[in-house]
Order: sequence, then C-alpha cells, then structure tokens
Amino acid sequence: MKKLALAATSTLIIAAASAAAADSVASFTAAAEQSRLEFAGVQAGAEFKGVFHKFTASVEFAPDALASSRIDVQIDMNSVDTMDKDRDTTIRSKDVFDVSHNPTAHYVTKTVTKTATGFAAVGALTLRGVTKDVPIEFQFAPAAGGAKLSGSAKLNRLDFGVGQGEWKSTETMGMPSKSIFRWC
Repeated sequence: MKKLALAATSTLIIAAASAAAADSVASFTAAAEQSRLEFAGVQAGAEFKGVFHKFTASVEFAPDALASSRIDVQIDMNSVDTMDKDRDTTIRSKDVFDVSHNPTAHYVTKTVTKTATGFAAVGALTLRGVTKDVPIEFQFAPAAGGAKLSGSAKLNRLDFGVGQGEWKSTETMGMPSKSIFRWC
C-alpha cells in the first residue's frame, strides 16, 4: 500500500490595489511574482514540499472595519507541483483532488473578528466540489506598498472527499489538519 500525507502551507504577497481612507477597507491583490502558495506532506515516511503555481488572492481589509473585510482566494489545482511527476499525477487524480472535474479550489471569508493574538475569520472553502466553513486565525501587518497576513487553519480532508479508493484510508493517506498561510 502506498502512503501519502499532505499538510498545506502557503505564502502570498499582497500589494495595495487602492489606498484606504480612515476606517475603510483597503483593497489588496496577490503580487504573483512575490507570492507562494505552498504545502508540505509525508509520503512513505519522507516529507516533501509542494506549491500551487497559479492562484489569485484579493483581500479587502482594515482592522477598524472588520464587517467590511474580506479574503477571496482561487487556486488552480492543476498547478500543483511537488517536484515528483508520479506524486503530482496521483494528487491530481480522481481519487485525490479530481482536478479534471474540480479544477479550482476557492476560499472566501464570511466573517472577520479581532482576537487577542490578531484576527479570526470564518470562510467557505470549496475543495473537490464540496463547500464547508473553515475558520482561520491570522495576523495582519501593513508593509510598504502592501501588507502581510500570516496564520493557520484546521480542516479534515475527508470532509471534502479528498481521498477516494485506496487513498480514503487515513493509514494510506494521512492529511494533517493544520494549514499555515502567509500573505505579504
């Protein structure tokens, strides 16, 4: 039996798309040349890293206008790259991400709130044709010409049908429940 475990991590750089007035949201878009949407995993006991080369992210955010803040990320699932063609073929297959029928994943926030350590959001993640709410915790730091967001989220891959056939068993394919992202 093949064993495959996946843990998602991501890095996005966002550049200001428009200036913000006091108490209004600023609009940001991912700066593709500076951004990375990454993940890590374990296959046959060995860790590997991967990246999604194609994605878009738009962020409307202001710490003082959270009701109007929003994060919207679209991921081209076919752009997955783990530096191993066989593994990438398996990840794209109908039993894992099923990219032929579900070429994109989409995350969009519903609510954003302030926490003791930063911010929390609840958003709808559509992955493999299944939409579920996924909470994220993140920090926001303005930077020259943009901002940096970093945080984490927990999800259960089986809630999204990620892993069918021999890949459904958590013994065959483990998938950590924590995703880490950074948007700069």
